[in-house]
Amino acid sequence: MRDLKIIFMGTPDFAVDTLKTLVEQNYNIVGVITAPDKPAGRGRKLNESAVKQYAKSQNLNILQPTNLKSETFLTELKSLNANLQIVVAFRMLPTAVWQMPEYGTFNLHASLLPNYRGAAPINWAIINGETKTGVSTFFIDEKIDTGDMIFQEEINIETNDNAGSLHDKLMKIGSQLVLKTVSEIEKGNVKTQKQKENVNIKTAYKLNRDNCKIDWTKPLDNIYNKIRGLSPYPAAWCVLNNGEEKLDVKIYKAEKETTSHDFKTGSIISTKKELKVAVQNGYIIINQMKLPGKRLMDIKSLLNGYSFKSDAKML
Repeated sequence: MRDLKIIFMGTPDFAVDTLKTLVEQNYNIVGVITAPDKPAGRGRKLNESAVKQYAKSQNLNILQPTNLKSETFLTELKSLNANLQIVVAFRMLPTAVWQMPEYGTFNLHASLLPNYRGAAPINWAIINGETKTGVSTFFIDEKIDTGDMIFQEEINIETNDNAGSLHDKLMKIGSQLVLKTVSEIEKGNVKTQKQKENVNIKTAYKLNRDNCKIDWTKPLDNIYNKIRGLSPYPAAWCVLNNGEEKLDVKIYKAEKETTSHDFKTGSIISTKKELKVAVQNGYIIINQMKLPGKRLMDIKSLLNGYSFKSDAKML
């Protein structure tokens, strides 16, 4: 058995579960590398990453470099004498960092690689209507998410999953997959295989304002998948045209109803209790929505205080 000295790199909640699992299994974590604190909120108070908060609670050695290529950081990293680095939801590493440890640097990615390489694999798997996804561990190389595969674990995407619920499922199975990977490295048994390249590989593009906008001319299922694939964060959005008002609204939760109708695409049909939007082959029934400057509301509460004109539309 190898005597592992591990450096863990990660920032958001998704990474905490894995770090916690390693700590609870008594692995020797010689350092935790996470993003620098960021000012947030009105008071611009410095916000610590989820990983930093957990690492502090366990009295782990924390590094927060702003530049991963700086000589100061590289010297400090080397001085920790780690022989394995584990990366979960961090950033791209320079060659000098990932090549440093004797047993390599491996990454946990929330997709079945080679599909959905990139920044937002959980969101895009749902947006694209996949029925399966999973987690992969692989050794890092000079490109993004292309290194030699170690293990994969597959799960089903349920029709009512959104990005939040799928995130939590993948976080749990991901931490177990990392544990399995570490165990094999510890025994010196780890076997890898090259990722299969093909022209049909799907990419997990970074989310931005343009690709989060709802196109109401798309088929019913596409719109439904987009809304749940972007919920609870960053949320799908569109323009509400209501009389004189044109508002950017965010839709967090919806259902779909397959039926034929004679309404124009984007037409809003509202009652005191229900709000739905006419699309190709059915309706999107909105359950949670946020108007600009207002809090997120369930649709009954929103309809209590906001009225839609008879010719209101979603653009």
